[in-house]
Amino acid sequence: MICKRQITIEMSSMSSEVVIIGAGIGGLVSAALLAARGHSVTVIEKESWAGGKARSVYVDDARVDGGPTVFTLRDVFDEIFQSAGENLENFISIRPAEVLARHAWNQEDRLDLYADQMRCEDQIGLFAGAKSVEGYRRFRKQSQKIYESLNQTMMRASKPKTPFNLIYRMGLSKISDFSGLHPYRSLWTVLGEFFPDQRLRQLFARYSTYCGSSPFKSPATLMLIAHVEALGVWLIDGGIAALADGLKRLGEKNGATFRFGTSVDRIELKKGRVSGVVLSDGDCIASSFVISNADPSSIHNGLLGPSVRKAVTATKGKNRSLSALVWYANGRTSNFPLKRHNVFFSEDYQAEFSQIEKDKVPDNPTIYVCAQDQNASDRLGKTKTGNGRERLQVIVNAPANGDRYNYSAKEKERCTRVMIKSLARCGLELEDPLPHRLATPNEFEKLWPSTGGALYGRATHGWAASFLRPGARTKIPGLYCAGGSTHPGAGVPMAALSGQIAANTVTRDHTSTKKFHQVATDGGTSMQLAKMDDTG
Repeated sequence: MICKRQITIEMSSMSSEVVIIGAGIGGLVSAALLAARGHSVTVIEKESWAGGKARSVYVDDARVDGGPTVFTLRDVFDEIFQSAGENLENFISIRPAEVLARHAWNQEDRLDLYADQMRCEDQIGLFAGAKSVEGYRRFRKQSQKIYESLNQTMMRASKPKTPFNLIYRMGLSKISDFSGLHPYRSLWTVLGEFFPDQRLRQLFARYSTYCGSSPFKSPATLMLIAHVEALGVWLIDGGIAALADGLKRLGEKNGATFRFGTSVDRIELKKGRVSGVVLSDGDCIASSFVISNADPSSIHNGLLGPSVRKAVTATKGKNRSLSALVWYANGRTSNFPLKRHNVFFSEDYQAEFSQIEKDKVPDNPTIYVCAQDQNASDRLGKTKTGNGRERLQVIVNAPANGDRYNYSAKEKERCTRVMIKSLARCGLELEDPLPHRLATPNEFEKLWPSTGGALYGRATHGWAASFLRPGARTKIPGLYCAGGSTHPGAGVPMAALSGQIAANTVTRDHTSTKKFHQVATDGGTSMQLAKMDDTG
C-alpha cells in the first residue's frame, strides 16, 4: 500500500477490520450492525454530514429536509436497532401519519389517501364511484399478495441471480405465483384493469417514481409499494436526517469510528484481495473488508482506484433512474390546504415521461410537495409563524443528464416559473419571488459522481431490472456494495436492507476466511507501508 506521507506507519495504529466508504443509510446500517457484533469499523465520508442523500439544506436560516421524506417499513429499522442492542424510539421521535398523501389534479379534483383503509374506500367512492372502490379492493389484495411473495424471498434476502433462483426461494409448489407478480407487463397497463378512472390510474402509477422509474416501462410488480404504504407511513421529528443521525449514534455507541470531510482516494489489493484504503489526505487504513456505500458506477469508473474497476459493472446512461429538480424553499403558501405529503398531477402523464426520455425537463410536470411544518411536533418549533412562511421541498422528475448537460441560470428560472404555474393550476399559490435554493442533476452528479444525478441507481425498467442491480458481493474478494443503487433497491428502507445484507455477508465471509484461510484477524491485516515521497 502506497501512502503520500514520507513516513512509515505501523498498521497496529492504522487498521480497521472493516472500512465503510460513505455514510449514507446503507453504510450507516452496516456500520451499526458490524460494530455491535464486535468488529472494528471505520466509516469514511467525504461530506460533513451523515445520511448521504438524507441531508439538510438551509434557506433563510430555516433547515429544510433535503433528501427522502417518506418513511415506511418501520419494522426494518426496529429490527436493526434491536440487533444492535437498542430501541429505535430511544434515538428518534416517531409517530404514524393519519393522511398518507393529498393528491390534486386541478382546483376541483382532490383526493386524500388515509392509513385507515376503510376511510380510503369511502374517499375513493366519493371521488370516483362504486366501481372504482371495487377496483381498489382488488388492487389492494393483489399488491399485498405481491409484497408477501417478495418480502422474504427478494427484499430481505441476498440478490437472486435469476428468476429461477427467486422461484426456488418462493417454493416450487408456488411456481404459479411468479406470474402473479406481473413481471412482464407494465405497471400502467395492469393498473388499467383495476381503475377505469384515469385519475386513480395515474395516482397509483406514481409509485414507480419511488424507485426513479417510468410507470410505462416498469413491471407491475411495483404495485407492492401500495401495500408498503398501507402498512404505515411514519413521521419523524427532524425528518430522515434525524434517522441518519440516530443510526450514526447507534454505530458510535457500539464502537464505530467516523471520519468526515475526507474521501477515499483508492482501494488497495494484495494478491487479488482487498488489503486496505488510501485516503485523499494521504492516510492509509489496512483492512481486509471494505463496503462501498457509493454508487457502484463510481467503482467501475475508477473513482476508487484502478485496481477495483472490474469489481462491478457500471449503469449505462440509458439505464439510469430519474433525477430531479428540487426546490428547497421557505415561503408563504395560500389557497390550498397542504398536508405533509402532497402530489399535484400533470394533465398528460405519458407526455411527461416521453419528454424525460428525450432528456428534457417536462413542460407540464407532476409535482411533489413536502410541507415539512404540517404535522410537525410542537417541541421542534414550527417555521410557519409570524411571517407565515413554511419549509417546503418541491420535486419535479428530470432526466439523469447532470454529467452531460448544464442547467443554466436562465433554464433554472424557466423551470421555476413552470413549477409555480403548475401548482397554481391545482390551486396552490406560492410566494413570488419564492425564497429558495434549486438543486439540479448537475449538483447531484457533483455530490454523487458517475450517476449523472440519478437518485435511485438503475431504473426498474423491464422484467430483468431487479436482477441486474449489483448485490452485496463484488468480483473482488473483500469488496462489497451497499446503498440504494444496489440490491434490493431504492428508498430508505431498501437502502437500510442493503446495509443489513452487506453486514451479514461480511460476517459470513469473515468467519469463512478466518477459519479456512487464516487471512483476516480481529485486529486487521498486519502490513508494512512503504516510504514514499509526496509524489508517490
